[in-house]
Amino acid sequence: MLNEDAYSVKGCQVIYAPKGQAGEYSKLAANPYRGCGHECIYCYVPAAIRISRDAFDHNVFPKAGFLERLTKDAAKYRAHRITEQVMLSFTTDPYCLIDVAHHLTRRCLTVLRDHGLGFCTLTKGGARALRDIDLFRPDRDAFASTLTTLNPDQSREWEPKAALPADRLDTLKRFHGAGIFTWVSLEPVYDTAMTIALVKETAEYVDFYKVGKINYHRITREIDWRRFTEDVLKVLNDLGRKHYIKKDLQPFLPPGYSNRPHSQPPQTRDVGRP
Repeated sequence: MLNEDAYSVKGCQVIYAPKGQAGEYSKLAANPYRGCGHECIYCYVPAAIRISRDAFDHNVFPKAGFLERLTKDAAKYRAHRITEQVMLSFTTDPYCLIDVAHHLTRRCLTVLRDHGLGFCTLTKGGARALRDIDLFRPDRDAFASTLTTLNPDQSREWEPKAALPADRLDTLKRFHGAGIFTWVSLEPVYDTAMTIALVKETAEYVDFYKVGKINYHRITREIDWRRFTEDVLKVLNDLGRKHYIKKDLQPFLPPGYSNRPHSQPPQTRDVGRP
């Protein structure tokens, strides 16, 4: 039986339909790890899942029985002939540092693929993701990266254990060169000029951009978000890049502005093949 959204299946344990701001990123999601370890100072997740930041940053582990539960959920989706993309991840990073040893993300992607579901990975792990590039299917799956800066020193300050910007950009190029749909999360924005520079730097190998402000940080009060929205829209439109402006910036959009949240045309039941 389906939930009211008509694309998520009732009774599933680990594949779920994100709500609120997370729902602007993907219709379905799964989170194989507890914690992350990238130590990003802007991260909202510890508060959202009610664990200490210290535990989130330094006590990262695979969720117990996750692969078995994912397999059961994926079988239910296959039974309903639902082929939506499942995004890894919201409350962790699929290519966090410990995935190098556990390879849990690769096994999760294989389960999703084998059950006819699409998938997307959103990561700051850079080249750690290249190990799995062979699993991604052109026109079916997607590879995404969060980008906040081009400056390695700024990255080390705000996201100390994440892959450095050049590593993330090179990985996006590699996936794009393999014919995989690529998109970038330009969120959080803490340096507006740098965000504009990121779009210009990556436009040739990124298919879609999602833009959102920084929240839960004092710097959000120091930024002219209307001016930033105008500036980022201009560069995106001048470069002809498809994009989505998240709800926290939508009050600054021109009236009637076309704004679609999902990075690919939504798949429906009976559409797509394993």
